[in-house]
Amino acid sequence: MGLLTFSINVTLDGCVDHQEGIADVETHAFFTRLMDECGAMLWGRVTYEMMESYWPAVASGAAEAPPAMREWALKLEAKPKYVVSSTRTAFPWNNSHHIAGKLRAGVQQLKDATPNGVLLGSGKLATELDRLDLIDEYKILVHPRIAGHVPTLYGSGLPSTRRLELISAQPLRNGVVAMHYRRAR
Repeated sequence: MGLLTFSINVTLDGCVDHQEGIADVETHAFFTRLMDECGAMLWGRVTYEMMESYWPAVASGAAEAPPAMREWALKLEAKPKYVVSSTRTAFPWNNSHHIAGKLRAGVQQLKDATPNGVLLGSGKLATELDRLDLIDEYKILVHPRIAGHVPTLYGSGLPSTRRLELISAQPLRNGVVAMHYRRAR
């Protein structure tokens, strides 16, 4: 069974708006390494649609992008992508799969079938999966910014505090700090 690792960009005040982070070569390289290490990606519908609206065009060369972003796009194109959605059933982007039915069972089955682990990149879905005790690790990029607005990480709350063990903290040259935590069980 593989681990479910939640990874996201967050500002110092907890904002997870994708437009607030530092999207440079260094952060793209960080997420490319994470994707290389995992066996599959897991997103909610909204994140999938945001990713689908841009990255396939970068992978095909239809959209201009720096080399690090193109590398990410090409690897993302090949990576299995799983989507949780109750409102959409067709996911035409290459190598995309729908997880329907019971959330706990569908995600647990994905974890069981993916020995290299699953990389989760959706904030709202992470809240639901954390409520189900399915997240094993957290790899959070903390950006040196205060956004002052929503959405925020775990904005809808959790039933109890999650205790985490620090595995590593790595400052990047751009001021971002890559935090790696494991769930304390």
